[in-house]
Amino acid sequence: MHKFNGKEYPCCTSLAMGIIGGKWKTVIIYHLKNNTLRYNELRKKIPWITERTLSLQLKTLEKDGIIKRKVYTSKPPLKVEYSLTEFGETLLPVIQVIIDWGNYVIEHKVD
Repeated sequence: MHKFNGKEYPCCTSLAMGIIGGKWKTVIIYHLKNNTLRYNELRKKIPWITERTLSLQLKTLEKDGIIKRKVYTSKPPLKVEYSLTEFGETLLPVIQVIIDWGNYVIEHKVD
């Protein structure tokens, strides 16, 4: 058994998928790979995601140490930015392989 953030996983693959699995986490990481973005910028880049889902996924990724949330309170309105942590950046080779495979599928129209 492997433990991460208080959860137990039977193998390293289930641990990895527990952190980045699901429909939206890799998409969020993809959009943050070269950029620090505000919440609304992320919403514009991922228009199919609901506000609730985006908020929950961001909180989960932050809790798992993949992204960091920086709040600027010096003057209204409140400004919140999201970016990858050093730990989150270790996922970039994995995300790149997923991107490359997705492009392969598009180019070869595998049905």
